[in-house]
Amino acid sequence: MKKVAFEDVKPYKAPLHFDVSTLKLHGLEETGASKFWMGVSHFLPGGGAEYAYEDSPTEKIYVVLEGEVVVKSKQEKFVLKKWDSIFIGPNEGREIINETNMPATMLVVVNYPEV
Repeated sequence: MKKVAFEDVKPYKAPLHFDVSTLKLHGLEETGASKFWMGVSHFLPGGGAEYAYEDSPTEKIYVVLEGEVVVKSKQEKFVLKKWDSIFIGPNEGREIINETNMPATMLVVVNYPEV
């Protein structure tokens, strides 16, 4: 077991993200988790992630802990509010945006690609 105190968590730079603070809670380097990593993202109003194309082999689960974010694919738009979650399968593209005037916080779980 390995406890992670939130005050000790280190930020990381997530590609294609803007006006977002990203913190990695668990992963290979942080706690030795080898199947997935987990983080928390704080989205400022208007903050988000640009469309990530369908070339990511990982599965993703997002859980909104506070506020509201919009997750878009090329075909659909989902509004996620507090405690709502979404599963994004391998090779599914997505965009994220906080369209509100309040910050939003999201738990992010992503599996490591199989080697």
